[in-house]
Order: sequence, then C-alpha cells, then structure tokens
Amino acid sequence: MLNFPAPADAREPWEGEGEALAVAAEAGLRAAAWVRSLPGPAVACPIGSWLAWELPEAIETAMGSLDPSDEDAMGPDGVVVPGRGGVTEEVMETLMAVPCVLSEADWLSAEQQLRLVAVASVAAGCVRLVVTDAGTAILHGLLARMCASLTYASRPDAAG
Repeated sequence: MLNFPAPADAREPWEGEGEALAVAAEAGLRAAAWVRSLPGPAVACPIGSWLAWELPEAIETAMGSLDPSDEDAMGPDGVVVPGRGGVTEEVMETLMAVPCVLSEADWLSAEQQLRLVAVASVAAGCVRLVVTDAGTAILHGLLARMCASLTYASRPDAAG
C-alpha cells in the first residue's frame, strides 16, 4: 500500500474574489463579442477565420477561466513552480500572436487593429496578473481596472 501525503488544505478565497472573477468573465464575453462583430475580409483567408473564431474563443476562455489558486508558487526545493492562472498555454499563445498577425488583416482599420492588440494584450495581462500576484490583483482592484480597460478597448465601433 502506498502512503501518499494528505492533500494540502484548500485556500480560502480572498474577499471579493468571486465578484472579481465574474467581472473578468463578463469583460471577456463582451470583448469576444466585439471581435466577432468585426468585418471579415472580402476574400476568405486563414487570418480572417482565425480572427472570427480562434481569437474570440481564446479571449472568452482566458477571462472566464482565471484561477487565483493557479499562481506562481515556491516549491519545497526553493524553486519557483510556474502557475498558469487557470489558462492553457495554447490560449496564451493565441493571445500573444495578435500583434504578429494583424498586418495580414488589412481589411480592418488601423483603429480596429490597434484595439485588437489592446484587447489581446489586456486579456493576457489579466492572466499574468493572476499568476504573479492574485491576492493583490483582487484585493486592491487591479484586476477590476484591467477589466475596465478591456471593456473600453472592446467597446462597439460606433461608441466614442
């Protein structure tokens, strides 16, 4: 019979954690909806499909999957064990690819392209914030401010 160590006690949620994560998920939904509302290319192309499907899905997934218990931690040997904030590497790669592929989306206005970079960067930044210091992000409103930036960047194109 194997003797496994007892599971560590589950951490207690921070004050306002549930609300902060709900705000993040809602901001992700709005941002993904905005990305989906962008015009497509006149002729079908891979980047057009990527912008219409994969990117908004990555934004929704990242913002809706934030997990403060999946933050960087110190291992028993003193080595940092990197966290993921509840988000897969594939989702992060999709978000981080936006600045590299937007030059191919020449049917979008410069403002739309810039706002896409902002949306993807803020979503990735929210994940990194949760990974590096979830408690501070939640308790001091940093995550809420990032979500406000995400909402502003993904406002409908007609809004000022």
